[in-house]
Amino acid sequence: MVNKKIISELLNESSCSHNKTKKSSCDKPKPGATSGGCAFEGSQISLFPFADVVHLVHSPATCIGASWETRQTLTSYDRQNNTVLGYTTDVNTNDIIFGGNKKLEDSIKYILENKNPKAIFVYETCVTAMIGDDMDNVCTKMQQKYNIPIVVIHSPGFVGGKNLGSRLGAESLFHQLIGTKEPESIHPFGINLIGEYNVTGDMWQYTPILEKIGIKVVSTLAGDGRIENIQMAHRAKLNVIVCAKSLISFTRKMQEKYQIPYVSVSFYGKRDTSNAIRSIVNAFGNKDLSKKAEKIIKQEEEKLEKELLIYKEILKNKKAILNTGGNKSWSIASALQDIGIEVVATSVKKTTLEDKQIASKYVNILMENPAVEQAQLIDQYNVDILLAGGRSLYTAIKKKVAFVDVNQEKKVSYGGYRGLINLAKDILFAVNNRVFKIVGISEPWN
Repeated sequence: MVNKKIISELLNESSCSHNKTKKSSCDKPKPGATSGGCAFEGSQISLFPFADVVHLVHSPATCIGASWETRQTLTSYDRQNNTVLGYTTDVNTNDIIFGGNKKLEDSIKYILENKNPKAIFVYETCVTAMIGDDMDNVCTKMQQKYNIPIVVIHSPGFVGGKNLGSRLGAESLFHQLIGTKEPESIHPFGINLIGEYNVTGDMWQYTPILEKIGIKVVSTLAGDGRIENIQMAHRAKLNVIVCAKSLISFTRKMQEKYQIPYVSVSFYGKRDTSNAIRSIVNAFGNKDLSKKAEKIIKQEEEKLEKELLIYKEILKNKKAILNTGGNKSWSIASALQDIGIEVVATSVKKTTLEDKQIASKYVNILMENPAVEQAQLIDQYNVDILLAGGRSLYTAIKKKVAFVDVNQEKKVSYGGYRGLINLAKDILFAVNNRVFKIVGISEPWN
């Protein structure tokens, strides 16, 4: 059942600067306000990259039908990837009247006997929360019977939006999984990557560099994640928040319980990738590690600059507007500036107070209402390219400017040094794509 105390605590996180400057906590959801992405969807998205886990949604089929496989969260798991299929108990009218506990138990039994996962994550949704199914009791009984982790994620959609949902997902792992397994050895420079979902393989762009320096990734929450690794996350020496300030509650609790400090970084663009590596290395305070890191950073930057020369030459003097959410409001802006593109404005509608403060250091104009402002700014500043989510494509077509999708639907990685090359290529292709000029003109017969 939903724990009101936990939700209240997450909405009033002591480590969040928003709550240090406001008398009230984060805004509570209003009726209908979660329709653009609810807490269930947020928790599922944040935990879905665990490919050795079956993700079972205790709900009517429509819940998972609307949210399943919305991101390309790549995995290197070489056995059965359980995220290829969506699993639901398919709660119906009879279950609402008589309760869905039996159906949940039967579903778990079927999965364990036919799919052989390392664990099961069971998601509570609006319907099953309102009818009061005792999911904790059912899952505890099945966990004891089959001796396999069965984690209940209490994140029904009506409690809030995606941001709160991701926090609730991490909260479930903190209380039910982390610290339940011990590693054979403890690495002196072991880290947990928190809030990295490996969308289009972002983390694979920079983890080999970290490993070359001598840093070991103990676990991730949850990109390319493994259930056994997250169980041993309490033995890492540092938590690294990768562009996901929503999980600061999780890292704060890890620090309090396991004495693991944390840093917050971004791996978008040359400057931020280099600064991220330095932040991680400096947290260990090891001179040899720092010396090796600087040598590798220099090599990577020199190699990157050589490859970027042709793109910078073509894209110089180009102007862009960025309309995306969260940390990307400034991290993508930083990457664009590394290519030589002027970022006229960025959207801060879906950002935390910390992200707004950082964004103001990169970009002068912060859009609070991008749906209205971006079209006006394109005309006012003679902008060449709009980088946003798919919903802004119509604006680009209407204004006859180039468009690149930089949200979760993107097809290639923009993370790390190599990702900056991918971003430059996509921008170059978009700028030279004549369709954006042609598609906005009147029909020949008119």
